[in-house]
Amino acid sequence: MSRKILVAASLCVAVLVTASVTDAAKEKKNPLKGVNCFLKKTKDGKPIAVKKACAVAYKGATVYFCCGGCKNKFSKDAKCREANAHKANHQLAATGQAKLTKCVFSGKKLDTTTKIKVNGVAICFCCNMCKGKVLKAKDKVALAFSDKAFAKGYVVAKKK
Repeated sequence: MSRKILVAASLCVAVLVTASVTDAAKEKKNPLKGVNCFLKKTKDGKPIAVKKACAVAYKGATVYFCCGGCKNKFSKDAKCREANAHKANHQLAATGQAKLTKCVFSGKKLDTTTKIKVNGVAICFCCNMCKGKVLKAKDKVALAFSDKAFAKGYVVAKKK
């Protein structure tokens, strides 16, 4: 009797392990899960998911949009790119294409005890003073992912 229970328990563990590995593989295969277009929302203000086919090269990586209209606007309109650079930079971090390596304000070594999430993206700073700047900001994304901050703290991963 105990041998049957042991075999059944082993099978359950094997199934659970296989399921979690499969789920992890699916997550890695779809880095755009949960990523929304930063140029457009629905009429009632809800975010719109991006499409892999609506992509634009940006800072050595790729930003994604919900439709060809948003893609074209961002790629062809310099004012649009400038006005939304912080949102594009945030998307690069959210999709794992850009890695935080230094404090976005000072360029100094990161202190992991200062970790916070800015619109879903984990970010650390060199000290609590830099962290406090973002926590106090009305538009945290605009501050933490501005072109200046992005250039100081992030490195775009090289494509394989």
